[in-house]
Amino acid sequence: MKLSAEERDRYARHILLKEIGGPGQQRLKTARVAIVGAGGLGAPAALYLAAAGVGSIRLIDHDTVALSNLQRQIIFEAGDVGASKVERAAAALEALNANVSIEPRAERLDAANARQVLDGVDLVLDGTDVFATRFAVNEACHALGITLISGAVGRWSGQVAAFAPEGPCYRCFVPETPPDAETCERVGVVGALTGVIGSMMALEAIKHITEAGQTLAGRIMLFDGLSAEARTVKLARDPACPVCGDE
Repeated sequence: MKLSAEERDRYARHILLKEIGGPGQQRLKTARVAIVGAGGLGAPAALYLAAAGVGSIRLIDHDTVALSNLQRQIIFEAGDVGASKVERAAAALEALNANVSIEPRAERLDAANARQVLDGVDLVLDGTDVFATRFAVNEACHALGITLISGAVGRWSGQVAAFAPEGPCYRCFVPETPPDAETCERVGVVGALTGVIGSMMALEAIKHITEAGQTLAGRIMLFDGLSAEARTVKLARDPACPVCGDE
């Protein structure tokens, strides 16, 4: 699919990069990406993917905008409080880039509907903080043969990982819900951290789509905001994993 003159101008800084160029930008234009969760991580990820020219973005979130969201969910404004997150996010993304098709889906993703909700996309980003949802997204991505980019934050630290269909998958990394599982609602999170991790998720998505560099597939990047340090750890496939294991 050729780029228009307006698109060539809009994405000029991408096209100048030898790792992306015109062919990579065309791949972005035809890509179909799903973002599960239009919150602290999904908001910056969606903004950067729309700005990058990803052709189709499916936003999945059942929630409405709350005043406490505005500290970190930068896609929303004060006047959006009480409105559907995906509807308001879709409006913001369409205003940013009319070339991108936005599909808002105001529904709760769970184990029963995950495959249906995610079917038809090329890549999934999961920025939710509920382990049951993360597990459902992971299982659906594995079943559908879709790469999953997963992000998580809490307090001052965050992480980003990519899980390819051949494994290891998210359940190799987190087999069960941790007994001491924390959420941002319980323990807090510094707002700018969600921008860092959400942007990293978008960066990994762009690399995956354009086939640029080395993605985080099979690895996880751990970021400590208080010390300004990051490290990357290799993940191993678990033969006993309930999703991608030998059984």
